[in-house]
Amino acid sequence: MKIPLFIFTAFVILFSVAAYSQGNRQLDNKSFMLKGEVVDGETNIPIAKVNVEILGGQYTTTNLSGRFAISAKIGDELIIKSDDFVTVYYAVTKNDFITVRVEKAKEEIESSVAKGTNLKSQAGFKVYLDSARFFLKKDAQKSIEYVTRALEPGRDKTISAKENRQAFETLGDINLFWKQPDLAIDNYKRSLQNTPNSDVSIKLAKAFAENKNYQESITTLQNLIKQTLSAHQKVEVYESLGDTYKATGNAIKSVFNYQMALDIAKESQIKPKITNLNSKIGEAYAQSGALNEAEEYFDNSLKLAKKENKQRAVSEKNKVADFYNQNREYDKEIQLREETLEELNAMGKAAKVEDEALTPQRQNYKIANAFVAQEKYEQAIPYLEKSIAEADKNEDLVVQKDAVRKLSEIYRDIGEFDKATESYQRYVEVVDELYVKKEQEISQAARFNREITQKQNRIISLENERKLNESRYKLAFENQELVERNATIQKWVIISLVLIVLLLIFAAYTQYKNVKQQKFANNLLALKSLRSQMNPHFIFNALNSVNSFIAVNDERAANKYLTDFSLLMRSVLENSEEDFIPLEKEIELLQLYVKLEHFRFKDKFDYKFSVDETINLNEFVIPPMLLQPYVENAVWHGLRYKEEKGLLEINFKKIDAKTVKIIIQDDGIGRTKSKEFKTENQKKQKSKGMGNTQKRIAILNEMYKDKVDVTVANVFENSEGTRVELILKKD
Repeated sequence: MKIPLFIFTAFVILFSVAAYSQGNRQLDNKSFMLKGEVVDGETNIPIAKVNVEILGGQYTTTNLSGRFAISAKIGDELIIKSDDFVTVYYAVTKNDFITVRVEKAKEEIESSVAKGTNLKSQAGFKVYLDSARFFLKKDAQKSIEYVTRALEPGRDKTISAKENRQAFETLGDINLFWKQPDLAIDNYKRSLQNTPNSDVSIKLAKAFAENKNYQESITTLQNLIKQTLSAHQKVEVYESLGDTYKATGNAIKSVFNYQMALDIAKESQIKPKITNLNSKIGEAYAQSGALNEAEEYFDNSLKLAKKENKQRAVSEKNKVADFYNQNREYDKEIQLREETLEELNAMGKAAKVEDEALTPQRQNYKIANAFVAQEKYEQAIPYLEKSIAEADKNEDLVVQKDAVRKLSEIYRDIGEFDKATESYQRYVEVVDELYVKKEQEISQAARFNREITQKQNRIISLENERKLNESRYKLAFENQELVERNATIQKWVIISLVLIVLLLIFAAYTQYKNVKQQKFANNLLALKSLRSQMNPHFIFNALNSVNSFIAVNDERAANKYLTDFSLLMRSVLENSEEDFIPLEKEIELLQLYVKLEHFRFKDKFDYKFSVDETINLNEFVIPPMLLQPYVENAVWHGLRYKEEKGLLEINFKKIDAKTVKIIIQDDGIGRTKSKEFKTENQKKQKSKGMGNTQKRIAILNEMYKDKVDVTVANVFENSEGTRVELILKKD
């Protein structure tokens, strides 16, 4: 099947419009600097130092001219608040300069107090609770605030169990009206804990049903049937049972309980309930598929509703029209909705109908749907246009969206694609606007629930505080003598506990100090052990040198070497019992050792000592024989194997007043080649001198917090030469 070119073009246009709309929505999410001012609603005088914040985002205050600037996005919610006026919530819809007019906070109860009415002494609880009920359907927060004030504890203020029940019952009524059944359940339960009451139990059952706790609702209502109830209460109980069974899809039990309620209502002449129950029985029969029975009861409800007020009549006509729609009796539906529209227009602004379906835009839309169901598109179009106009006037974006889309579909089906495209573009625009509005509503609902929950918690804390105060006062009189008698005992117990804690702290400190001293002593012992291992190692290496002189029959050289060696040994033995020696002595010992090694290998290397004159050698101390193993390695493993004559440099440089750098550098064959010259026996044995030196440095750093730092590196890129840098710190 081939698609005509103009149809294809229309769908391309629709797709482009949708894409363009999506692009605009993404652009709307970009931040911009929103500027505005806050002024008094009556005097237009700018207000300074007002808190202005984005919900969950930026924050600022107004300047002396009442102006502000804040980073915002389309769809954000602006909160303008101060202690001097009522908090204002402003939805950001475009990037324009805004003027926010605020009203001074007017608390009815506070004004009464200002006029001299002592509410706390003159039925204060009743006044507060009446105010809460007055604002119940107008302002949930203000209504809850009055309940809070009613429950606030005071010095000369006591609240009876009955008053407590009434307060929590009112709270439950507020929660149930504002669609918070979970909070309503909690408050109704608290109300019943104070004093049992059948009316509150009925409300609790309704809250259970609203929260979809159907079994709890049924159980509560069945328990109420066993109690002594008034006729009106019996009607309420059976009607609520019918509602609950209807919600669970049990039409038989639903009709049975509705009928029980209807019989009692007729017997007791409760006329409003008779109308409602006829309507509900009709709905239950319709739900079960018993259409004839349903129509009979709907006819009854229509006749009865006409005898009541106009609001009740139009509400019932809407329900019956919905029934005709389900049965595809569109002509009857259209007739009823036309009558409903006429009556709504006649009532005008005086109409106080809470059902959102009873609006001109909604009724026009449903009439159009009935014509569309009969494929009477030309007759549906005017009603859709009326619905769109009414919805636009009343800012009903939901109906406007549905009506515009339905209109686009009708134009498409009758082949008027230009109008279909135009209507669809309007539909996309309305969807975008509705998207922003829904986001704002979700944000406001979250804030509303959060604030209501906070106030609920405040009331619960007040209730707990009140109970605690009552218990405290009662116990204070009964236990006053006991408290006085136990005061001395408590004081001594506290003193004893404090002494025990102090003793424990002292014992822990002593233990810690002993452990620390023991660890320090162990480290000293380890240092001495390593130092005692260094001396035999050094003597063994020196005797090998003497042995080499004797081996070549150079007795004179051997005698001279022994003379210098004896001086070195005397210095070593003198320092062997010291943990630290002045740096000056270590340098003298090192110079004597290097002189001996040079005497033996004078053809292999020259040496050079350099000591910074600014170093106070007596202020710095160093463990004896710490540097000698590095010098020994430089001679024996670096310079000894070099073919040409090498150079050993030992430098002492001052870094700062507390730090000296010691550099031991040679231009020998390097560590890599030195390993190649080792015999198999030497490879198997670890260097005793270097191993002990590393252990000594590790222990010293643990005891004295990084006293010595050693790094070893190659001097030249070909891995020849070795440079040892040792950083020595003053204690």
